Amino acid sequence: MTDIATRLLGRIGRGYRVVGPFSLVLVALVLAAIFAPWLAPNDPNSQNLLGRLKPPGTEARGILYLLGSDELGRDLLSRIIYGARVSLSVALLSVVLSGVVGTTLGMAAGYLRGWTEAVIMRLADIFLSIPAILLAIITVAVLGPGFVNVILVLALTRWPRYARVAYGQTLSVANMPYVRLARAMGASWPRVLLRHILPNIIAAMAVIATLEFGLMVLFEAGLSFLGLGVQPPTPSWGATLSVGRNYVTSAWWIATFPGICLFLLVLSVNLIGDRLSEYLNPKSR
Repeated sequence: MTDIATRLLGRIGRGYRVVGPFSLVLVALVLAAIFAPWLAPNDPNSQNLLGRLKPPGTEARGILYLLGSDELGRDLLSRIIYGARVSLSVALLSVVLSGVVGTTLGMAAGYLRGWTEAVIMRLADIFLSIPAILLAIITVAVLGPGFVNVILVLALTRWPRYARVAYGQTLSVANMPYVRLARAMGASWPRVLLRHILPNIIAAMAVIATLEFGLMVLFEAGLSFLGLGVQPPTPSWGATLSVGRNYVTSAWWIATFPGICLFLLVLSVNLIGDRLSEYLNPKSR
């Protein structure tokens, strides 16, 4: 028992050394998004044409640009902080919405079987056969860009992944003795799903949601980069990157700093998701 405990503590320690610093990065970005009005040194939409394209650390008309300014003289640091709020909000809401829809449909397909299973899983196959970013671009082009529409589009394109995982997990749990007993005692299928099946598959769904979170951040940035996401003047990392590509040689900081934040956020979420997957997988213990 002592050797097993020692090996387990060693694995936890190694995992923390890898994930720990990136967990702090994620916490810092989340706190920056929550307290953006108090942390941002300037109004993110305030223009100062005399201070346009100023490099980091310079000052113009009494405004200190710690990370430089953009083409309209707006403070890049303030726009990055407020952009974190947009990226995290879109990712969180789209993950929650797609997770609820996909998990519900997947559990229904795995438990009810028959025509319900055939309709839901074939519909999921159709959505999965289309590249997600292409489907998102087409849908946004039809519905129009905007904060709410981006969330709906991302949820629409990603629910099949939750549905397939929930479907497979439900098939393995539906034949357990306690599920058959609840069914024999007259429990309705919604009650069986909520009380007996969902608690047993929630861990797997949480891992999928964690990994999907980073992907939602990238999708939102990609749509904003193409002009189909959150619309100006609302700060967005993707929109800032789109502007920065026009000034790569003369104002490198416009694209560099939002790109670094985007990279750190996605990397942190993916590492945490991988560690969570290992922790919740009994075969890895």
